[in-house]
Amino acid sequence: MFSALLDPARNDSPLWLPDLRDAFLRNPAARPLLFRLTLHDGTQRDFPCAVPRWETEEERRFAEEYLHACVYNILAANSGQELRLYFDREDTELRALYDRLDEVFQLRETVRHGYGKVISIAGRIAKSYDGPPFRFAFSDLSEYAPLPEAAAERPAPLDEKLRALCRGVSGLRLCGIDVGGTDIKLAASCGDRLVCTKEFDWNPAAYGTAEEIIEPILLLTRLMRACLHGATGLGVSFSVEALLLEALKKDAPLSLIREAVEEAERLYGTDRSLLDGVGLSFPDIVIGDRILGGETPKTDGMRRNTSVDYETAFARISDLKNELLALCKPGGRVRITNDGNMAAFTAGVELAHSEDAAQLAEGVIAHSLGTDLGTGWVRADGTIPALPLEMYDMILDLGSFRSRAYPPEDLRSTRNENSGLPGARRYMGQAAAYRLAQKLDPALLAGFTVWDGERLGIATSPQDLRKPCLEHLMQRAEAGDPAACEVFREIGTSLAVVTREMEYLLCPGVDARFLFGRFVKRPGVFRLLDEGFRAGVPGVRLIPSDENLAMTPLMRALAERQDVTVAQFGQAVGAICFALT
Repeated sequence: MFSALLDPARNDSPLWLPDLRDAFLRNPAARPLLFRLTLHDGTQRDFPCAVPRWETEEERRFAEEYLHACVYNILAANSGQELRLYFDREDTELRALYDRLDEVFQLRETVRHGYGKVISIAGRIAKSYDGPPFRFAFSDLSEYAPLPEAAAERPAPLDEKLRALCRGVSGLRLCGIDVGGTDIKLAASCGDRLVCTKEFDWNPAAYGTAEEIIEPILLLTRLMRACLHGATGLGVSFSVEALLLEALKKDAPLSLIREAVEEAERLYGTDRSLLDGVGLSFPDIVIGDRILGGETPKTDGMRRNTSVDYETAFARISDLKNELLALCKPGGRVRITNDGNMAAFTAGVELAHSEDAAQLAEGVIAHSLGTDLGTGWVRADGTIPALPLEMYDMILDLGSFRSRAYPPEDLRSTRNENSGLPGARRYMGQAAAYRLAQKLDPALLAGFTVWDGERLGIATSPQDLRKPCLEHLMQRAEAGDPAACEVFREIGTSLAVVTREMEYLLCPGVDARFLFGRFVKRPGVFRLLDEGFRAGVPGVRLIPSDENLAMTPLMRALAERQDVTVAQFGQAVGAICFALT
């Protein structure tokens, strides 16, 4: 079995984790193994597994890496306070792998890397629950008993809940914010009227302090509040309105935005009653409106800044809700969720207003595909599960040995920069597009790449070429360039692998995936993604969240604009309604 796996991997072919797991579970000679996860709220989940037997040291290392990948993905999706392994206590080889888990996942360390990232996340979530630190545990396979089946409940129809929620925006002034890895998008509404939108480019991964991340978000929220003044009929200054219009332009520098906001607040005051609430999508783990992950590339600059205590700095970001509440009216609402969950919520609200509302019976799963992969899930009862759902960081491929050998900072690598592991980020999103373009036809990246020693990357100075490079690749794909087309087919294939892994880890029971982000705004690119996706999971549909999904008054207003698209700003508009959840 091993030679059939390792030879293709040496030739840089992928070995997809779901394929390996299925093959090992079917192999009667493999060692049976079961994982039982106790989540932070005390509920439990079981995950079947099997570990193949080995003959050589290379095979043993591969089996151990497979075990680590399974553990890592379970915790990346769910987190938890304990993971118990059930296997034959007489199996000394498997026991030796188990005994190394504490060391590999760095349970006794305070500064972690690699596999230890999920333990740091578990610690921050546990702290919010006042729960115990994470631990591994072992029981003999003979002691295993299946968990009792949960009683099935039939919730009220999700479409009715979402329509009622959407009606709540009437008469309110709200702001929706979609924070991404390369830009922040905002939308402001007065009742059913879309007042304005704003896009602001930034690079949070380069920022060394919490203030550099928080202050632009707060300033842009104040800009939306100032723009809402003109929508209230309270009277405006034409000079200030002209300044605000300049500040709303995509390329307006932070200094101009600050000047416009401060001038508007000088004339109008800081009337907090102008803002009833804020909904915010943030690219990290969010549970109970608190940002709790802290292991994404967006805070890499803070982690590397030795002059600040990272946990103290990140706690400031965790409490972003309170800073936004200070900009709202007394009794106003601020709701924060992960960017993937916001995508799922937005798709659900729009679908609830369509002729296809019945599709919401089992809930909604959505992905935001841009700088990274965001994953969101709204259950059939309308709740968002209090889980990390860190699919972007999951280990999908245990092969591709040559590509894995490059350092994580090299665009040719399959390893994520934040964990150093071969994670999903390098198979989907813009990093995947760069990597695959270089692998399939380096000429596609001509003029965009720079060398840093022996490392190859996309230029970020004196001009940041990351977004222009992705636009170039999408243009080439739509023009029919064979290599560029294959880039996006392979990204679709990887999205199918994530879907299979999600089925194993979460059993969501939803047969459609809504897709948001820059990859969707070009129909030709979406068709290529869909082609690769359908080949991997033919029973699941991939649905673009574009103008065809614009059903609510606010989203239709967005779709009618000529300067922006639903694919780009849909989550910012969805966040407006999310403020009322």
